[in-house]
Amino acid sequence: MIQMKDIGALITALRAAGNAALTAGGAGDNTAVPGVILDRAAIGMPQSGLLAIPFTATLAAGETLSVTYTVQEGEAADLADAATLVTGTVVAATGPAGGGTVTGCLELDVKLRAGGRYVRVSYTPDLSAADTDTAALSALLICGGMDRLPQ
Repeated sequence: MIQMKDIGALITALRAAGNAALTAGGAGDNTAVPGVILDRAAIGMPQSGLLAIPFTATLAAGETLSVTYTVQEGEAADLADAATLVTGTVVAATGPAGGGTVTGCLELDVKLRAGGRYVRVSYTPDLSAADTDTAALSALLICGGMDRLPQ
């Protein structure tokens, strides 16, 4: 099967929310990053998704970077009827012994089948340290299971 060798033909990646840069206890820390409203119908009504939040953080030993995420859905183009599809908080990274830079990517399953035509992802990064830790994040929604292949 050709499809098994060409995953790119079966999925599409969408910019879900803006980038975030934060400093512990300062700018951007524990501040919501609003998402963009995505029209599932424009990409073939995907049935499933993977919320990917890549990050780089400089953390003191034992300090953490946590991310609270929310995926909303609805039928109104402006999401005036928004309902929460999924929400949660996860610890994305913990500073190593002696402190240092930690990089990675949170991967969170999102069952879009139950959602309306429009979806929006928002996230809030939070550093546990008081003043020196920093982080940078972004968010993608990788969609699959469309009724037609992405174009």
